[in-house]
Amino acid sequence: MPNLVAVIMAAGKGTRMKSKLPKVMHSLAGQTLLEHVLNAANQVGIERPLVVVGHGREVVEASLSGRAEIVVQTEQLGTGHAIMQALPFLEGVQTVLVLSGDQPLLKPETLRALIELHTTRGSSATVLTAYMDQPFGYGRVIKRGEDLAKIVEEKDATPDERQIREVNTGTYCFEGSALKDALTKITPQNAQGEYYLTEVFDVFLRQGKKMLTYCTGDSHEALGINSRAQLAQAEAIFRERILEHWMTEGVTIVDPSSTFIDAEVEFEQDVRILPFTRLMGKTRIAEDAVLGPQTSLENCTVGCGSEVTYTVAKDASIGEHCHIGPFAYLRPGTKLEAEVKVGDFVEIKNSWIEKGSKVPHLSYIGDTHIGKSTNIGAGTITCNYDGRNKYPTKIGDHAFIGSNTNLVAPLEVGDHAVTGAGSTITKNVPAEALAVERSQQVTKEHWQRKTIK
Repeated sequence: MPNLVAVIMAAGKGTRMKSKLPKVMHSLAGQTLLEHVLNAANQVGIERPLVVVGHGREVVEASLSGRAEIVVQTEQLGTGHAIMQALPFLEGVQTVLVLSGDQPLLKPETLRALIELHTTRGSSATVLTAYMDQPFGYGRVIKRGEDLAKIVEEKDATPDERQIREVNTGTYCFEGSALKDALTKITPQNAQGEYYLTEVFDVFLRQGKKMLTYCTGDSHEALGINSRAQLAQAEAIFRERILEHWMTEGVTIVDPSSTFIDAEVEFEQDVRILPFTRLMGKTRIAEDAVLGPQTSLENCTVGCGSEVTYTVAKDASIGEHCHIGPFAYLRPGTKLEAEVKVGDFVEIKNSWIEKGSKVPHLSYIGDTHIGKSTNIGAGTITCNYDGRNKYPTKIGDHAFIGSNTNLVAPLEVGDHAVTGAGSTITKNVPAEALAVERSQQVTKEHWQRKTIK
Protein backbone atom coordinates (compact mmCIF):
# COMPACT_ATOMS: atom_id res chain seq x y z
CA MET A 1 0.00 0.00 0.00
CA PRO A 2 1.52 3.38 -0.95
CA ASN A 3 2.33 5.44 2.13
CA LEU A 4 2.58 8.87 0.51
CA VAL A 5 1.18 10.36 -2.70
CA ALA A 6 1.25 14.00 -3.80
CA VAL A 7 -1.57 15.65 -5.74
CA ILE A 8 -0.55 18.83 -7.53
CA MET A 9 -3.37 21.11 -8.65
CA ALA A 10 -2.48 22.55 -12.06
CA ALA A 11 -5.82 22.92 -13.85
CA GLY A 12 -6.39 26.66 -13.49
CA LYS A 13 -6.30 29.15 -16.34
CA GLY A 14 -4.72 32.06 -14.51
CA THR A 15 -6.93 34.78 -15.97
CA ARG A 16 -4.97 37.61 -14.36
CA MET A 17 -1.80 36.49 -16.13
CA LYS A 18 -3.44 37.58 -19.42
CA SER A 19 -1.60 34.88 -21.36
CA LYS A 20 -2.24 32.10 -23.84
CA LEU A 21 -0.12 29.86 -21.62
CA PRO A 22 -1.64 28.00 -18.65
CA LYS A 23 -0.52 29.72 -15.47
CA VAL A 24 1.69 26.86 -14.28
CA MET A 25 3.63 26.93 -17.57
CA HIS A 26 5.11 30.36 -16.95
CA SER A 27 8.85 30.31 -16.31
CA LEU A 28 10.75 31.24 -13.16
CA ALA A 29 14.56 30.96 -13.01
CA GLY A 30 14.61 28.79 -16.11
CA GLN A 31 11.92 26.30 -15.09
CA THR A 32 8.13 26.37 -15.19
CA LEU A 33 6.20 27.01 -12.00
CA LEU A 34 4.98 23.42 -12.15
CA GLU A 35 8.53 22.08 -12.52
CA HIS A 36 9.54 23.81 -9.29
CA VAL A 37 6.68 22.14 -7.42
CA LEU A 38 7.45 18.77 -9.02
CA ASN A 39 11.09 19.11 -7.96
CA ALA A 40 10.06 19.80 -4.37
CA ALA A 41 7.84 16.71 -4.38
CA ASN A 42 10.62 14.58 -5.88
CA GLN A 43 13.04 15.72 -3.19
CA VAL A 44 10.77 14.41 -0.42
CA GLY A 45 10.72 11.00 -2.07
CA ILE A 46 7.61 11.25 -4.27
CA GLU A 47 8.77 10.09 -7.69
CA ARG A 48 5.53 10.31 -9.69
CA PRO A 49 3.01 12.77 -8.24
CA LEU A 50 -0.53 13.09 -9.53
CA VAL A 51 -0.98 16.30 -11.52
CA VAL A 52 -4.53 17.55 -12.00
CA VAL A 53 -4.75 19.22 -15.42
CA GLY A 54 -7.55 21.14 -17.09
CA HIS A 55 -7.04 24.43 -18.89
CA GLY A 56 -4.28 24.02 -21.48
CA ARG A 57 -4.16 20.32 -20.77
CA GLU A 58 -2.11 19.41 -23.85
CA VAL A 59 0.61 21.95 -23.07
CA VAL A 60 0.87 20.91 -19.43
CA GLU A 61 0.91 17.19 -20.24
CA ALA A 62 3.61 17.64 -22.88
CA SER A 63 5.82 19.44 -20.36
CA LEU A 64 5.68 16.60 -17.85
CA SER A 65 7.52 14.04 -20.03
CA GLY A 66 6.36 11.11 -17.95
CA ARG A 67 7.30 12.65 -14.60
CA ALA A 68 3.74 12.41 -13.23
CA GLU A 69 0.43 10.62 -13.45
CA ILE A 70 -2.18 12.75 -15.21
CA VAL A 71 -5.60 13.44 -13.68
CA VAL A 72 -8.04 15.35 -15.89
CA GLN A 73 -10.43 17.93 -14.44
CA THR A 74 -12.71 18.56 -17.42
CA GLU A 75 -14.61 21.36 -15.69
CA GLN A 76 -12.75 23.61 -13.29
CA LEU A 77 -15.17 23.50 -10.36
CA GLY A 78 -12.86 24.41 -7.50
CA THR A 79 -10.05 22.88 -5.48
CA GLY A 80 -12.28 20.32 -3.79
CA HIS A 81 -13.55 19.14 -7.16
CA ALA A 82 -9.93 18.85 -8.39
CA ILE A 83 -9.05 16.46 -5.57
CA MET A 84 -12.24 14.48 -6.19
CA GLN A 85 -10.95 13.69 -9.69
CA ALA A 86 -7.84 12.15 -8.13
CA LEU A 87 -9.71 9.82 -5.75
CA PRO A 88 -9.52 6.75 -8.05
CA PHE A 89 -5.73 7.02 -7.82
CA LEU A 90 -5.74 7.28 -4.01
CA GLU A 91 -7.22 3.92 -3.06
CA GLY A 92 -5.35 2.58 -0.04
CA VAL A 93 -3.03 5.58 0.22
CA GLN A 94 -2.18 6.45 3.81
CA THR A 95 -1.00 10.06 3.38
CA VAL A 96 -2.01 12.55 0.69
CA LEU A 97 0.11 15.67 0.20
CA VAL A 98 -1.84 18.39 -1.63
CA LEU A 99 0.20 21.05 -3.44
CA SER A 100 -0.61 23.96 -5.73
CA GLY A 101 1.19 24.08 -9.06
CA ASP A 102 1.57 27.86 -8.83
CA GLN A 103 3.65 27.93 -5.60
CA PRO A 104 7.26 27.65 -6.80
CA LEU A 105 8.86 28.84 -3.56
CA LEU A 106 7.95 25.79 -1.47
CA LYS A 107 11.07 24.22 0.05
CA PRO A 108 11.58 20.45 0.28
CA GLU A 109 12.70 20.74 3.89
CA THR A 110 9.42 22.45 4.78
CA LEU A 111 7.42 19.67 3.13
CA ARG A 112 9.45 17.03 4.98
CA ALA A 113 8.72 18.71 8.30
CA LEU A 114 5.01 19.00 7.46
CA ILE A 115 4.78 15.31 6.51
CA GLU A 116 6.71 14.19 9.59
CA LEU A 117 4.49 16.16 11.97
CA HIS A 118 1.38 14.85 10.27
CA THR A 119 2.39 11.18 10.33
CA THR A 120 3.93 11.09 13.81
CA ARG A 121 1.02 12.86 15.52
CA GLY A 122 -1.74 10.81 13.91
CA SER A 123 -3.52 13.79 12.42
CA SER A 124 -6.37 13.56 9.90
CA ALA A 125 -5.28 16.86 8.38
CA THR A 126 -2.23 19.08 8.79
CA VAL A 127 -2.10 22.54 7.23
CA LEU A 128 1.06 24.39 6.25
CA THR A 129 0.71 27.91 7.62
CA ALA A 130 2.76 31.09 7.57
CA TYR A 131 2.81 34.39 9.44
CA MET A 132 2.14 37.39 7.21
CA ASP A 133 2.71 41.05 8.07
CA GLN A 134 -0.11 41.84 5.65
CA PRO A 135 -2.45 38.82 5.64
CA PHE A 136 -5.21 40.44 3.57
CA GLY A 137 -6.74 37.99 1.12
CA TYR A 138 -5.52 34.84 2.87
CA GLY A 139 -7.61 32.41 4.89
CA ARG A 140 -6.99 32.91 8.63
CA VAL A 141 -6.02 29.97 10.81
CA ILE A 142 -8.14 29.63 13.96
CA LYS A 143 -6.68 27.35 16.63
CA ARG A 144 -7.84 25.63 19.77
CA GLY A 145 -4.63 25.19 21.72
CA GLU A 146 -2.17 23.50 19.33
CA ASP A 147 -4.91 22.02 17.21
CA LEU A 148 -6.52 23.58 14.16
CA ALA A 149 -10.13 24.57 14.78
CA LYS A 150 -11.03 26.05 11.39
CA ILE A 151 -9.91 28.16 8.46
CA VAL A 152 -11.84 31.37 7.89
CA GLU A 153 -11.69 33.08 4.51
CA GLU A 154 -11.11 36.84 4.35
CA LYS A 155 -14.66 37.63 3.25
CA ASP A 156 -16.14 35.60 6.12
CA ALA A 157 -13.79 36.73 8.90
CA THR A 158 -14.88 38.91 11.82
CA PRO A 159 -12.88 42.07 12.61
CA ASP A 160 -11.04 40.16 15.37
CA GLU A 161 -10.28 37.23 13.07
CA ARG A 162 -8.87 39.60 10.45
CA GLN A 163 -6.22 40.63 12.98
CA ILE A 164 -4.81 37.10 12.97
CA ARG A 165 -1.54 36.95 11.02
CA GLU A 166 -1.22 33.18 10.72
CA VAL A 167 -2.63 32.19 7.33
CA ASN A 168 -3.38 29.10 5.27
CA THR A 169 -0.79 28.57 2.51
CA GLY A 170 -2.90 26.07 0.54
CA THR A 171 -0.54 23.15 1.18
CA TYR A 172 -1.94 20.22 3.15
CA CYS A 173 -1.33 16.69 4.40
CA PHE A 174 -4.38 14.42 4.77
CA GLU A 175 -4.99 10.94 6.06
CA GLY A 176 -6.15 9.22 2.88
CA SER A 177 -9.36 7.52 4.03
CA ALA A 178 -10.44 10.56 6.06
CA LEU A 179 -10.00 12.83 3.04
CA LYS A 180 -11.99 10.50 0.79
CA ASP A 181 -14.85 10.38 3.30
CA ALA A 182 -14.88 14.16 3.84
CA LEU A 183 -14.99 14.90 0.11
CA THR A 184 -18.28 12.99 -0.13
CA LYS A 185 -19.79 15.36 2.42
CA ILE A 186 -18.90 18.79 1.01
CA THR A 187 -21.35 20.78 -1.12
CA PRO A 188 -21.00 23.50 -3.80
CA GLN A 189 -20.30 26.92 -2.30
CA ASN A 190 -21.49 29.32 -5.02
CA ALA A 191 -23.72 29.69 -8.07
CA GLN A 192 -20.97 28.24 -10.27
CA GLY A 193 -21.21 24.96 -8.37
CA GLU A 194 -17.61 25.08 -7.09
CA TYR A 195 -16.34 22.80 -4.33
CA TYR A 196 -13.69 24.24 -2.03
CA LEU A 197 -11.14 21.89 -0.48
CA THR A 198 -11.13 23.93 2.73
CA GLU A 199 -14.70 22.71 3.37
CA VAL A 200 -13.24 19.35 4.44
CA PHE A 201 -11.93 21.03 7.61
CA ASP A 202 -15.51 21.83 8.65
CA VAL A 203 -16.36 18.17 8.09
CA PHE A 204 -13.39 17.06 10.21
CA LEU A 205 -14.39 19.52 12.93
CA ARG A 206 -17.92 18.07 13.09
CA GLN A 207 -16.46 14.57 13.18
CA GLY A 208 -14.06 15.45 15.98
CA LYS A 209 -11.00 14.61 13.87
CA LYS A 210 -7.54 15.76 14.93
CA MET A 211 -6.21 18.65 12.83
CA LEU A 212 -2.79 20.29 13.18
CA THR A 213 -0.77 23.11 11.68
CA TYR A 214 2.88 23.40 10.78
CA CYS A 215 4.13 26.98 10.43
CA THR A 216 6.96 27.70 8.01
CA GLY A 217 9.51 30.28 9.04
CA ASP A 218 9.61 31.69 5.51
CA SER A 219 6.37 33.39 4.53
CA HIS A 220 7.55 33.58 0.91
CA GLU A 221 6.68 29.90 0.56
CA ALA A 222 3.01 30.87 0.69
CA LEU A 223 3.26 33.08 -2.39
CA GLY A 224 1.00 31.82 -5.16
CA ILE A 225 1.44 33.24 -8.64
CA ASN A 226 -1.72 34.87 -9.96
CA SER A 227 -0.31 37.87 -11.85
CA ARG A 228 2.80 38.99 -13.71
CA ALA A 229 3.70 41.21 -10.75
CA GLN A 230 3.64 38.22 -8.40
CA LEU A 231 5.71 36.25 -10.91
CA ALA A 232 8.37 38.98 -10.86
CA GLN A 233 8.26 39.07 -7.06
CA ALA A 234 8.75 35.30 -6.84
CA GLU A 235 11.54 35.42 -9.43
CA ALA A 236 13.46 37.96 -7.34
CA ILE A 237 13.05 35.87 -4.17
CA PHE A 238 14.07 32.64 -5.87
CA ARG A 239 17.11 34.17 -7.55
CA GLU A 240 18.25 35.60 -4.23
CA ARG A 241 18.10 32.09 -2.78
CA ILE A 242 20.20 30.79 -5.68
CA LEU A 243 22.82 33.51 -5.28
CA GLU A 244 23.07 33.00 -1.52
CA HIS A 245 23.44 29.25 -1.99
CA TRP A 246 26.31 29.51 -4.44
CA MET A 247 28.13 32.18 -2.46
CA THR A 248 28.07 29.85 0.56
CA GLU A 249 29.49 27.12 -1.73
CA GLY A 250 32.57 29.17 -2.62
CA VAL A 251 31.50 31.18 -5.68
CA THR A 252 32.37 34.89 -5.78
CA ILE A 253 29.55 37.04 -7.15
CA VAL A 254 30.82 40.59 -7.35
CA ASP A 255 27.41 42.24 -7.78
CA PRO A 256 24.45 40.00 -6.90
CA SER A 257 21.98 42.68 -7.95
CA SER A 258 23.09 42.43 -11.60
CA THR A 259 23.72 38.67 -11.72
CA PHE A 260 21.05 36.20 -12.88
CA ILE A 261 21.52 32.46 -12.37
CA ASP A 262 18.94 29.82 -13.30
CA ALA A 263 17.93 26.99 -10.99
CA GLU A 264 19.81 24.21 -12.81
CA VAL A 265 23.15 25.99 -13.22
CA GLU A 266 26.05 24.39 -11.31
CA PHE A 267 29.47 25.65 -10.20
CA GLU A 268 32.68 24.33 -8.74
CA GLN A 269 34.55 26.36 -6.12
CA ASP A 270 36.42 29.60 -6.74
CA VAL A 271 34.45 30.68 -9.77
CA ARG A 272 34.30 34.47 -10.06
CA ILE A 273 31.25 36.14 -11.63
CA LEU A 274 31.51 39.78 -12.66
CA PRO A 275 28.54 42.17 -13.00
CA PHE A 276 25.74 41.90 -15.58
CA THR A 277 26.19 38.18 -16.17
CA ARG A 278 23.33 35.80 -16.93
CA LEU A 279 23.69 32.01 -16.71
CA MET A 280 20.81 29.88 -17.97
CA GLY A 281 19.66 26.32 -18.45
CA LYS A 282 22.02 23.48 -17.57
CA THR A 283 25.20 25.56 -17.66
CA ARG A 284 28.17 24.03 -15.79
CA ILE A 285 31.17 26.10 -14.66
CA ALA A 286 34.45 24.54 -13.46
CA GLU A 287 36.74 25.92 -10.76
CA ASP A 288 38.71 29.15 -11.17
CA ALA A 289 36.71 30.26 -14.20
CA VAL A 290 35.97 33.98 -14.54
CA LEU A 291 32.73 35.03 -16.19
CA GLY A 292 31.74 38.52 -17.26
CA PRO A 293 31.15 41.29 -17.20
CA GLN A 294 28.22 41.37 -19.63
CA THR A 295 28.20 37.65 -20.41
CA SER A 296 25.22 35.41 -21.25
CA LEU A 297 25.62 31.62 -21.28
CA GLU A 298 22.83 29.09 -21.90
CA ASN A 299 23.37 25.33 -21.63
CA CYS A 300 27.14 25.79 -21.79
CA THR A 301 30.12 24.17 -20.08
CA VAL A 302 33.16 26.22 -19.10
CA GLY A 303 36.41 24.53 -18.14
CA CYS A 304 38.79 25.18 -15.26
CA GLY A 305 40.51 28.57 -15.34
CA SER A 306 38.81 29.88 -18.47
CA GLU A 307 37.87 33.53 -18.88
CA VAL A 308 34.68 34.49 -20.71
CA THR A 309 33.97 38.19 -21.05
CA TYR A 310 31.36 40.22 -22.98
CA THR A 311 30.25 37.00 -24.64
CA VAL A 312 26.97 35.38 -25.72
CA ALA A 313 27.01 31.58 -25.96
CA LYS A 314 24.38 28.87 -26.29
CA ASP A 315 24.81 25.07 -26.31
CA ALA A 316 28.59 25.48 -26.44
CA SER A 317 31.48 23.70 -24.72
CA ILE A 318 34.51 25.73 -23.59
CA GLY A 319 37.59 23.83 -22.42
CA GLU A 320 40.18 24.59 -19.75
CA HIS A 321 42.17 27.83 -19.72
CA CYS A 322 40.41 29.32 -22.73
CA HIS A 323 40.13 33.06 -23.33
CA ILE A 324 36.80 34.04 -24.86
CA GLY A 325 35.82 37.58 -25.82
CA PRO A 326 35.26 40.38 -25.64
CA PHE A 327 32.26 40.43 -27.96
CA ALA A 328 32.38 36.78 -29.01
CA TYR A 329 29.31 34.80 -30.12
CA LEU A 330 29.37 31.02 -29.66
CA ARG A 331 26.42 29.29 -31.28
CA PRO A 332 25.07 25.74 -30.82
CA GLY A 333 27.50 22.94 -31.59
CA THR A 334 30.63 24.91 -30.70
CA LYS A 335 33.31 22.80 -29.00
CA LEU A 336 36.51 24.51 -27.86
CA GLU A 337 39.29 22.42 -26.36
CA ALA A 338 41.88 23.64 -23.84
CA GLU A 339 43.76 26.92 -24.29
CA VAL A 340 41.73 28.13 -27.25
CA LYS A 341 41.42 31.86 -27.82
CA VAL A 342 38.31 33.36 -29.40
CA GLY A 343 38.61 37.12 -29.59
CA ASP A 344 36.58 40.19 -30.41
CA PHE A 345 33.77 40.10 -32.96
CA VAL A 346 34.17 36.39 -33.71
CA GLU A 347 31.18 34.13 -34.37
CA ILE A 348 31.55 30.35 -34.16
CA LYS A 349 28.83 27.86 -35.05
CA ASN A 350 28.82 24.05 -35.03
CA SER A 351 32.61 23.89 -35.01
CA TRP A 352 35.35 21.97 -33.18
CA ILE A 353 38.53 23.86 -32.36
CA GLU A 354 41.36 21.83 -30.88
CA LYS A 355 43.89 22.72 -28.19
CA GLY A 356 45.84 25.94 -28.45
CA SER A 357 44.28 27.31 -31.63
CA LYS A 358 43.36 30.98 -31.94
CA VAL A 359 40.62 32.92 -33.70
CA PRO A 360 41.53 36.37 -32.39
CA HIS A 361 39.50 38.88 -34.43
CA LEU A 362 36.63 39.61 -36.79
CA SER A 363 35.91 36.12 -38.12
CA TYR A 364 33.07 33.71 -38.88
CA ILE A 365 33.82 30.02 -38.35
CA GLY A 366 30.96 27.68 -39.25
CA ASP A 367 30.78 23.89 -39.70
CA THR A 368 34.54 23.74 -39.27
CA HIS A 369 37.13 21.51 -37.61
CA ILE A 370 40.34 23.34 -36.69
CA GLY A 371 43.29 21.30 -35.47
CA LYS A 372 45.84 22.05 -32.75
CA SER A 373 47.86 25.28 -32.47
CA THR A 374 46.44 26.84 -35.61
CA ASN A 375 46.12 30.60 -36.06
CA ILE A 376 43.16 32.11 -37.89
CA GLY A 377 43.94 35.61 -39.13
CA ALA A 378 41.64 38.59 -38.68
CA GLY A 379 38.74 38.77 -41.10
CA THR A 380 38.74 35.07 -42.01
CA ILE A 381 35.38 33.75 -43.22
CA THR A 382 34.41 30.13 -43.76
CA CYS A 383 31.96 30.29 -46.65
CA ASN A 384 29.88 27.29 -45.65
CA TYR A 385 26.47 27.98 -47.25
CA ASP A 386 25.54 28.08 -50.93
CA GLY A 387 21.93 29.08 -50.42
CA ARG A 388 20.72 25.50 -50.09
CA ASN A 389 23.24 23.40 -48.20
CA LYS A 390 25.91 23.76 -45.53
CA TYR A 391 29.40 22.40 -46.24
CA PRO A 392 32.31 21.58 -43.91
CA THR A 393 35.78 23.07 -43.68
CA LYS A 394 38.73 21.22 -42.15
CA ILE A 395 41.94 22.97 -41.13
CA GLY A 396 44.86 20.91 -39.82
CA ASP A 397 47.34 21.34 -36.97
CA HIS A 398 49.78 24.28 -36.87
CA ALA A 399 48.22 25.91 -39.92
CA PHE A 400 48.29 29.66 -40.50
CA ILE A 401 45.32 31.30 -42.19
CA GLY A 402 46.21 34.78 -43.38
CA SER A 403 44.06 37.79 -42.61
CA ASN A 404 41.00 38.41 -44.76
CA THR A 405 40.95 34.87 -46.16
CA ASN A 406 37.74 33.40 -47.57
CA LEU A 407 37.62 29.61 -47.25
CA VAL A 408 34.96 28.34 -49.66
CA ALA A 409 33.62 25.01 -48.40
CA PRO A 410 33.80 22.10 -48.84
CA LEU A 411 37.51 22.58 -48.23
CA GLU A 412 40.53 21.09 -46.47
CA VAL A 413 43.70 22.89 -45.41
CA GLY A 414 46.49 20.55 -44.33
CA ASP A 415 48.84 20.55 -41.34
CA HIS A 416 51.38 23.40 -41.30
CA ALA A 417 49.77 24.93 -44.41
CA VAL A 418 49.62 28.70 -44.94
CA THR A 419 47.17 30.88 -46.85
CA GLY A 420 48.18 34.33 -47.98
CA ALA A 421 46.33 37.35 -46.67
CA GLY A 422 43.44 38.46 -48.85
CA SER A 423 43.04 35.10 -50.59
CA THR A 424 39.84 33.34 -51.60
CA ILE A 425 40.66 29.65 -51.28
CA THR A 426 38.44 27.32 -53.31
CA LYS A 427 40.68 24.24 -53.62
CA ASN A 428 42.18 21.97 -50.99
CA VAL A 429 45.58 23.07 -49.66
CA PRO A 430 48.07 20.23 -49.01
CA ALA A 431 50.09 19.97 -45.82
CA GLU A 432 53.05 22.37 -45.57
CA ALA A 433 51.92 24.26 -48.70
CA LEU A 434 51.39 27.97 -49.28
CA ALA A 435 48.17 28.97 -51.06
CA VAL A 436 47.79 32.51 -52.39
CA GLU A 437 44.96 33.74 -54.60
CA ARG A 438 45.09 37.47 -55.37
CA SER A 439 44.87 39.70 -58.41
CA GLN A 440 48.20 41.29 -59.32
CA GLN A 441 48.58 44.72 -57.78
CA VAL A 442 48.59 47.56 -60.31
CA THR A 443 50.18 50.86 -59.27
CA LYS A 444 49.68 53.99 -61.39
CA GLU A 445 52.11 56.67 -60.40
CA HIS A 446 51.26 60.38 -60.52
CA TRP A 447 47.58 59.51 -60.79
CA GLN A 448 45.01 62.03 -59.61
CA ARG A 449 41.34 61.45 -59.03
CA LYS A 450 39.03 63.52 -61.19
CA THR A 451 37.30 66.28 -59.32
CA ILE A 452 33.58 65.66 -58.97
CA LYS A 453 31.64 68.88 -59.33
